[in-house]
Amino acid sequence: MAIHPTAVVAPGAVIAASAEIGPYCIIGSNVTIADGCRLAAHVNVDGHTQIGAGTVVAPFASLGGRPQSTSYRGEPTRLVIGANCDIRESVTMNRGTAEGRGVTEVGNNGFFMAYSHVGHDCRVGDNVIFANGATLGGHCVIGDHVFMGGLSAAHQFTWIGAHAMVSGITGIRGDVIPFARVFGSVGRLNGINSLGMRRRAFSPDSIRAVRAAYHMLFRGDGLLADRVNAVAAAHADDPGVAAIVAFVRAPRKRPLCQPTRGGVERED
Repeated sequence: MAIHPTAVVAPGAVIAASAEIGPYCIIGSNVTIADGCRLAAHVNVDGHTQIGAGTVVAPFASLGGRPQSTSYRGEPTRLVIGANCDIRESVTMNRGTAEGRGVTEVGNNGFFMAYSHVGHDCRVGDNVIFANGATLGGHCVIGDHVFMGGLSAAHQFTWIGAHAMVSGITGIRGDVIPFARVFGSVGRLNGINSLGMRRRAFSPDSIRAVRAAYHMLFRGDGLLADRVNAVAAAHADDPGVAAIVAFVRAPRKRPLCQPTRGGVERED
């Protein structure tokens, strides 16, 4: 392993042989850093924190710090970061709380731009992109391939489904279905992320099915439960629609994010 002489590594830390720890990094005694990780300089890793193989961390990031929760009393909670993440300057990721899940989890291949934040007890999926200053309150659940725009923020306990796209400077108060786009200072749905679907090789038929499901759910008549059942019956064979149906039917703490009333949906 390559550990710069100015780095401070506490006894008990487990650092893989191929990891690199740059100047002035501070590594706590309960930290595990896997093969191929590179901490550039001035990185602080604290608490019971695991960093997956190949993850690169830029200067002044702080990982595994105390959760920003008034209920925290020093319990040995955790932060687990997946493989091949790119964690840029001044990113913060807090460990979990005992009253929550006890662990904050970040998946593989995430790109976290400068000053983005993952709060305590969050679950963040694979292949996400958080633009500069994107922020998650505690207990959020973020699906795979989600894009969070610059200076966007999700309220605590919010769920954002896979492949959703959140615009910059957008506040999320309600749960966002998979494949949706969200815009506005107070986030509202604005159609589906068809551009993202095409980039990830979803078929034209699947994109049409997801778009039709969106319209049935949010532009149709009657009770939401009835509309969900109608979507499930009409598009039972499409996995994207199945993901939306499962998301809507799941128990939740937040209401569903809704479209702008009378607004015009943007089509990619």
